[in-house]
Amino acid sequence: MASLSGLASALESYRGRDRLIRTLGYCCQLIGGVLVEQGPARSEVGMRLGAGALSHCRTVLRLFDDLAMFVYTKDYGLGAEEEDTLVRWMSVLGNLADQLYYPCEHVAWAADARVLHVDSARWWTLSTALWGLSLLLGMARSLWVLLKLRQKLRSPTGAFTSRLPRSKRRVLAAQVRAEVLTLLSNAADLANAVHWLPPGVLWAGRFPPWLVGLMGTVSSLLSVYQAARAGGPADAATP
Repeated sequence: MASLSGLASALESYRGRDRLIRTLGYCCQLIGGVLVEQGPARSEVGMRLGAGALSHCRTVLRLFDDLAMFVYTKDYGLGAEEEDTLVRWMSVLGNLADQLYYPCEHVAWAADARVLHVDSARWWTLSTALWGLSLLLGMARSLWVLLKLRQKLRSPTGAFTSRLPRSKRRVLAAQVRAEVLTLLSNAADLANAVHWLPPGVLWAGRFPPWLVGLMGTVSSLLSVYQAARAGGPADAATP
């Protein structure tokens, strides 16, 4: 009952529902892609599962995310509370990329819906590139934070670690685990982001549908796990 109560509580929030829709959407794409690969007999069911209705649902819901992202970016500002200068500026640039991502995606969606008469492909490419930039900055930030945490946990003689209180070591170890999970989640998303860029950019357009679903499912499950552990922090742009 406690688990059902926790799930119901999570689904009452926008972020909780978004995580669930994202996970289900990528799982459907993974299963659908596998079915398509198995032959014509199951390809119709596979194509229906991978049709992207849940992804479109999330795109529409993100039409209302700009204000929340703006408030978060405004509150963070130039990261005056961050002790590390590099972490501060990577976070500021990441927030800027996330903030610009939303209006670009809105224009692309409006163009597809024939509300605006512009080339949607250019705006989809720009929004994907901004998402990829945000992911790269997030990965760089995680790698830098991991390096700093390892320096705190380990020293050439091991004396520093032994002097740390046990509670402090546990906190640092938890931070390491969180950053590793964030790094893996961002890496999986970045693989898909590059895939959705125009052909000729690295591995753009080369992923089969099941691999896109797999990368998205891995990222989504990691995000759900982290949110459950941390009590549901705010997400950046995560198509």
